[in-house]
Amino acid sequence: MGARILLLVAIVFTAATVVVSGDPVHHVVGEDRGWDPSTDVASWYSQRVFRVGDKIWFTYSTTQESLVELRNEEDFTSCDLSNPIKMYTDGLDTITLEGEGIRYFVSGNTESCKNGLKIPVKIQPKVQIMAQNNVASMLVADGPTVPSASTNLNGLSYILIVGLSICLLGL
Repeated sequence: MGARILLLVAIVFTAATVVVSGDPVHHVVGEDRGWDPSTDVASWYSQRVFRVGDKIWFTYSTTQESLVELRNEEDFTSCDLSNPIKMYTDGLDTITLEGEGIRYFVSGNTESCKNGLKIPVKIQPKVQIMAQNNVASMLVADGPTVPSASTNLNGLSYILIVGLSICLLGL
């Protein structure tokens, strides 16, 4: 019987860990200035963390700019637009970041690209928020100041009742 009580105490005081995925973030490149040669996209980019599932938005004037996704760092560095993965020309392009790795986006205007209108988007794994429910802290929580007529059988109470029943019944 003593071993069962110790087991129950161990269960009650063990922290339960829950893994929750964060909501996707919508990144608007260059914020209100958009994808434009006058925008300091390098500064904008340096303050961002991109994760799987996030969306990146590019807004630009279609008469002056376009957007090109390149295959590799070499093409990105040299602004070689001859072998793109995809060209975007709508003026408002939304791209979902579907996998980890680096995606290379540059201006479709070679001169703008060479002047810095390009960003390497390093996509990190989806965020995992670790939430721990420390049962011991729940036991010390303040109760209501006025007695309540209703009873609330929360998860902790349920665990205690089931655990005590198991111990008492010798299951």
